[in-house]
Amino acid sequence: MTTDGVIFDLDGTLWDSCRVVAESWGETLRRLDPAAVCPGPDEVRGIMGMTAPEIARTLFSQYGAEAEAVCLECIHGENEYIAARGGELYPELEETLAALSACVPLFIVSNCLDGYIQCFLHSSGLGRYFRDYECEGSTGLEKAENITLLCRRYALRRPVYVGDTRSDESSARKAGCAFIHAAYGFGSCEAPDAVIRGLGELPGLLKTGEGEKHV
Repeated sequence: MTTDGVIFDLDGTLWDSCRVVAESWGETLRRLDPAAVCPGPDEVRGIMGMTAPEIARTLFSQYGAEAEAVCLECIHGENEYIAARGGELYPELEETLAALSACVPLFIVSNCLDGYIQCFLHSSGLGRYFRDYECEGSTGLEKAENITLLCRRYALRRPVYVGDTRSDESSARKAGCAFIHAAYGFGSCEAPDAVIRGLGELPGLLKTGEGEKHV
């Protein structure tokens, strides 16, 4: 697969932050309501990739009209917690990013609030491998539009999006990107252009835009 830029989803693709997110949300909810029933890591895993309103409807509906406000309170409170503790990086992540970034620019697009991607870059120490990133929280745009935004900003003609869910696949298609399913992540996909079962498979799958040289 030939590419001149690789765009990654974050949760379920580069790292698994479900445990620390659940811990953070638990602290916030118990502060708001000592009797709160707090989502566990599995419940958090089920909403990864959703927008804040979708998360509110899925996990915080018991708060009625206040569901989205409670959800946003949890999400806003998680960045400092995650920045200090980090999530679980997937195996071979740094080796893969080093190999890819030597040949093509790398990017991140996520549905998260502003600050979350920065937490990943800071806590992982991997920020030097990425050219740029965008998220719904900073632009107000959906994932497909943010992918398109980065592609236009860097004049990418053969972009590839790597993600783990059907919503990632749908967003990539809307943005005109090839899509690679990270099958080790949180979700399933319908008709990806390629599938990887570990990040270490990615460099051998991709080629730069210059001839047939592998990344």
